[in-house]
Amino acid sequence: MEELITTVHAITATQKTVDSPSGKLWHDGRGAAQNIIPASTTGTAKAVGKVIPEPSGKLTGMAFCAPTHNVSVMDLTRQEKEAKHDNIKKVVKQESEGPLKGIPGYTKDQVVSCDFNSDTHSSTFDAGAELYTKIMKLIVCKLYPNQSDSKNK
Repeated sequence: MEELITTVHAITATQKTVDSPSGKLWHDGRGAAQNIIPASTTGTAKAVGKVIPEPSGKLTGMAFCAPTHNVSVMDLTRQEKEAKHDNIKKVVKQESEGPLKGIPGYTKDQVVSCDFNSDTHSSTFDAGAELYTKIMKLIVCKLYPNQSDSKNK
């Protein structure tokens, strides 16, 4: 089993507003509002390991900071056996309307990041984001408020 996580983070308070020297990596000194910047390793992989049962220990990840002010995206690929997008949508929708109501969100709307600025869900499943490949996304598109959803849950 292989797992890959990619996160795209909104601008954070520690990023530079314009290009300037950085004591860390060269790209950390680039202006956040003008660039998509490769980011240092985040705690996302550790957090996923706490909520995904029986992690394989082979979770590989990469992260980017993008020029948006709020809402970030996490994409997790975990392939164990064949999965159909319609089956995944059904399960996620049931959970978002059942015992977990109010924590995960579910949408079929064509959304962009600013649509989630005031959203109180921990994450929202974008049912319209589907890949036509042999690998099915466990969470096709997870959108979450930048550094603020923990206060809601």
